[in-house]
Amino acid sequence: MHSRQRSLSLGLFLGLFLLQGFRPLPAAADDVYQLLAGFTAKGSQDQHRREEVFLPLPQADGYRAHLERLTRDPHPTGSAANYALADYLATVMDEAGLWVERHEYDAWMPHHLPSSRVALVTPIRLPLNDQEYIVEQDPFSAHPDLTPGWNAYSASGDVTGTVVYVNHGRREDFAQLREIGVSLEGRIAIARYGGNFRGFKAKYAEEAGAIGLIIYSDPGNYGYRGGPVYPEGKQWNESTVQRGSIKTLPYSGDPLTPFVAALPLDVADVDRLDAAEVALPEIPVVPLPYGAAEQILSRMTGDAVPRGWQGGLPFAYRLTGPDELTVRIQVEQPHQMVRVINVCGTVEGTDWPEQEILLGSHYDAWTFGAVDPNGGTAMLLTLAEAFGKLSRRHPPRRSITICHWDAEEYGIIGSTEFVEQYRDRLAHAVAYVNADMAVAGPRPSGSSSPTLKQLLIDAAGAVEHPDDDGGSVLTRWMSVTEGSVEPAVGNLGGGSDHVGFYTHLGIPSAWPGMGGPSLYHSGYDDFAFYETFCDPEFVYGPTLSRIDGLIALRLANADLLPYAVGRYAVDLQKHVHTLRQLATDESIEADWSALDHSIAELFIATEAYRHASERFLADAGEAGPDRVTLGRLNDHLLQLEKSFLLESGLQGRPWSQSLFASPDPFSGYASWMLPGLRYEILEGDSASLAAWQETYTSAVTTLVERVASLTVELEMNLSSRD
Repeated sequence: MHSRQRSLSLGLFLGLFLLQGFRPLPAAADDVYQLLAGFTAKGSQDQHRREEVFLPLPQADGYRAHLERLTRDPHPTGSAANYALADYLATVMDEAGLWVERHEYDAWMPHHLPSSRVALVTPIRLPLNDQEYIVEQDPFSAHPDLTPGWNAYSASGDVTGTVVYVNHGRREDFAQLREIGVSLEGRIAIARYGGNFRGFKAKYAEEAGAIGLIIYSDPGNYGYRGGPVYPEGKQWNESTVQRGSIKTLPYSGDPLTPFVAALPLDVADVDRLDAAEVALPEIPVVPLPYGAAEQILSRMTGDAVPRGWQGGLPFAYRLTGPDELTVRIQVEQPHQMVRVINVCGTVEGTDWPEQEILLGSHYDAWTFGAVDPNGGTAMLLTLAEAFGKLSRRHPPRRSITICHWDAEEYGIIGSTEFVEQYRDRLAHAVAYVNADMAVAGPRPSGSSSPTLKQLLIDAAGAVEHPDDDGGSVLTRWMSVTEGSVEPAVGNLGGGSDHVGFYTHLGIPSAWPGMGGPSLYHSGYDDFAFYETFCDPEFVYGPTLSRIDGLIALRLANADLLPYAVGRYAVDLQKHVHTLRQLATDESIEADWSALDHSIAELFIATEAYRHASERFLADAGEAGPDRVTLGRLNDHLLQLEKSFLLESGLQGRPWSQSLFASPDPFSGYASWMLPGLRYEILEGDSASLAAWQETYTSAVTTLVERVASLTVELEMNLSSRD
């Protein structure tokens, strides 16, 4: 039968279920405990008791001690300090009782001690500052291992030229410069941070003919325009430098081993690309603080910038300088093989150990990494200790693994290599929960794939906010989303370690957080800043440990995996509506009827599944469903997200295989929902859009069939009980 006909048949079949109605659910066996999604009544009671033991375990003292140790020294990947942290992470988790693994790789990376300089050449000779000032209130600012600012994967080079201000250096900014006749050929571009991933600033500058790029932090985005600057306040001062990678390959991880794990040279003979053939940047790129950039921008005398391009410095911004204003950039950045070490600790499940919930954050940092990433790292260590204690009395039914990734800052390398090496193991992964930069203050937030959104909300509702006298984290979260029935749970984009799990392997993922201030990627992202401005009582880390812990424990112990299956239809409908409007705005004609119809079938299928799964759990009896049946049903649930995987990948990005979500291919960080469709709309190709609509309709139809098959199996199991 043709897949379209098969889908229609299943839709009619499930529609009959809806027309016939459903048997009422029996009353809960014990009204003391609220029924939890995915659990029988007895299972809910048991889970609540586990949670009562778990919730008091994460404490401020332990969290503080871990964060203080993690941020003692600057620890970029490849440094002795970072290798020492790998040992520390392994020791803590081993002593907590987790089974610890180290996963090592050799990746092609720049050395962590590069050399870069920027100077005015004419009309005056003036070396420009590229490192944070030493301030009395922050002893870490005088650390001897702090290096000047730099951008990983910059080309080495020594160039001198006139300058062009390119605003944020976005695709549209360079297009606007072309329209007004400003050339970058043979000139140095200067761009302010914000608007897109820094690597795309370099990519577009190089494509436009620039011989070098300066990226600076403008006070309109980061500095005194927002309030007092560090150390008096939490805003960027005139010496604060944002470091960061500028790698923009169409795949994450090691540049030389796409799709293949970069196993150590002394362990395996891996087929690596020739570095000369990899499209890494070919121009020198350097970051500057706004105090240094001001020395360039204030001397520019060309045409005024377009509307919206004015930054926060106290003068009118100009597009070009006079010809006598020249700047020199010098970068010496050798590349080499660097050993990358991931450290993972596992509490093994008793019933389905192969089904695995993973939580992770990277631990490497540009400098001290108090907010990015080690607030999350310390939180996971606190959680590992809590899981270790809990598992002695209440071991989980599924395995829970906590991973600390290396080399994320260079381009999501450590987690990507793990994903590529353990593809078969991760076929049974239940979820990935990210913790990068997750603890910086009191503001709850979160992004998630559709099936984990409700679980994230429920966990936030079960944890007290430390500032609200018994009020929940969810209540605080809802306070900033007036008029909504639920908090603003975002969609996952790029920029962190969830990318490989979610967009490459199709594993449901979430990224909960407690937000606050950050001197991102700077020398001031240290313990002194964190203790003063982020979390003086060190209570927000344990709070997030409880939220992440509840998410992991409910996934680990549920009878039926508590995926919010109905959110697929809700979110798909919303995203298609957004794209229809975008297509109209771009004057692209498209027929959305087939995709609309498949989503309508999905609404029917997921509603039928919800009713059948609730009855299946409610009718289970004291003993509960048998493990074999549950194992089979949950294996089917694990396949739902994979309905959106396309083996050939997205346009120009074969490594990105999720049709549902991807990072924005033109800016890097932002989330693109239904990216195959969005790409063709923005490219203005109606014919290609129609072909991709068929691809999406097929994917949704596959999801409908999988949900319907699950429902049929649940109904058959219910019938056998009668």
